[in-house]
Amino acid sequence: MIHNVLSIAGSDPSGGAGIQADLKTFAANGVYGMAALTALTAQNTQGVRGVERVAPGFVQAQIAAVFADIRVDAVKIGMIADAEIAGAVAEVLADKRDAPIVLDPVMIAKGGAPLLHPEAVDVVRTALLPLAQVITPNLPEAAHLLGQPVASTRDEMVQQAEALAALGPRAVLVKGGHLDGADSPDVLWADGQAHWFEGARTPGKNTHGTGCTLSSALAANLAKGLPVAQATRVAKTYVAQAIAQAGALSVGIGHGPIHHFHGLWAETT
Repeated sequence: MIHNVLSIAGSDPSGGAGIQADLKTFAANGVYGMAALTALTAQNTQGVRGVERVAPGFVQAQIAAVFADIRVDAVKIGMIADAEIAGAVAEVLADKRDAPIVLDPVMIAKGGAPLLHPEAVDVVRTALLPLAQVITPNLPEAAHLLGQPVASTRDEMVQQAEALAALGPRAVLVKGGHLDGADSPDVLWADGQAHWFEGARTPGKNTHGTGCTLSSALAANLAKGLPVAQATRVAKTYVAQAIAQAGALSVGIGHGPIHHFHGLWAETT
């Protein structure tokens, strides 16, 4: 059976992040992708130039239309944009808990542009986190959700993952890409214990959309029935390989995209 996964997120016209990255990731991981848009952005590899938010009621209508007709095996939530949209998404998903929900609390773009209004953070914290099977914050996002300084050690990463789990999600994956050093470790807090996923840091600037891609790959593999730790390992391996082979693409002059189809496309010259 081919599983169906719904992404609720914003659009990136340059194709490296957001809905576009999610759909590519779903396809590369062998599931059927669907999408409900929360916002349109004007952006490229150099940064975000503008954001147009979708009306909260229409965000709800998109999600409801999918669930009314199609079996949804997992949901990925990405860019929410504002408090009203966050509340609308939480409301429409409240009675749809059978499908695992992966929440990527997108707050800041790679180039530094804010993607979430400050007043929306509390709604994400109180309404969306409790719905999620897994949340996937990076270090600044985890700190922002908790109102704490950004973690700078592995012990602090574990402490913040545990603190976030206390807010309602069944598991928390704190991504350590912002740590100093040659490694990029992630920690998964699940079932009362920490699980570490090690990874070497790949040098280069083609990392646009890594967070979107990781959360989407995780949702795809949860949809296929993998336990959360195994799904995390598969997703992290997929992203690491996509980063490592990003040089095969020639997209933009800023933070370029990763290679979502590295395992499917033969490299051409």
